[in-house]
Amino acid sequence: MTVTIGNNVIGGGNPAYVIAEIGLNHNGDVELAKKLIDVAAKAGANAVKFQKRTPEISTPEHMRDVPRETPWGTMTYLEYRYRVEFEREQYVEIGDYATLAGLDWFASPWDVPSVAFLEDLNVVAHKVASASLTDLELLEALRDTGKPIILSTGMSTIEQIDRALGVLGTDKVVLLHATSTYPMEPEEANLKVIATLRDRYAGVPVGYSGHERGLQISLAAVALGAVAVERHITLDRAMWGSDHAASLEPAGLEHLVRDIRVIEAALGDGVKRVFPGELAPMAKLRRVGA
Repeated sequence: MTVTIGNNVIGGGNPAYVIAEIGLNHNGDVELAKKLIDVAAKAGANAVKFQKRTPEISTPEHMRDVPRETPWGTMTYLEYRYRVEFEREQYVEIGDYATLAGLDWFASPWDVPSVAFLEDLNVVAHKVASASLTDLELLEALRDTGKPIILSTGMSTIEQIDRALGVLGTDKVVLLHATSTYPMEPEEANLKVIATLRDRYAGVPVGYSGHERGLQISLAAVALGAVAVERHITLDRAMWGSDHAASLEPAGLEHLVRDIRVIEAALGDGVKRVFPGELAPMAKLRRVGA
């Protein structure tokens, strides 16, 4: 089974769909968001992804008044959430900018009003963050849009994934294996789960969302059959903000996309054959013919 997002078909032997997650790494700055969109386009990514919250709904009660040190001074966690949130006019600007750069764009809505917000902007798909996989009210709202849905599965059990897919259905869903530690250590990657999900949910395309340092694990995921790869991106991992340290800088994203395409070419079709490039070495080196 395949899922179509924008002009891209995911699964069915098509090239891996590369999602550059900007998330909140724009730090509430439209111009920084545009620079990150440029990074994604230059690297050859297929899509950029943001996060959309209604802070008074999506911020857990116990976190709201926790003080946070920010570049704008000390503020509560709830105030910080408002400070980095884009409103409609800003999303129109960055959404148009991404579209003109040839990229799909969408976001992870963290609450039901954010689904309506994104639908009003006519996004091509929706992304469910791992933290939202158990929010059945949100999943129902996303299902009712009829749009393709990318579902990350970090911090989740198989039973919770079963329940989420019971709400969403499987016709327009792409699953992403993920481990929600930032940054993630290799011992927690558990990449064999990609095959586990593929076997359990036959026909549902399965990809990978990574929070590790470096490229090796994401590239291994593609070699294991991941049909989509999502990685956070930043201009500089040393920037202020919670996700920058687990993000790829511009050169890293360029290398990731380049190496994914090399791996896809190298995987071949599984049919054993003698390639033209082997004929000269065979004539030179093989003493006994067939």
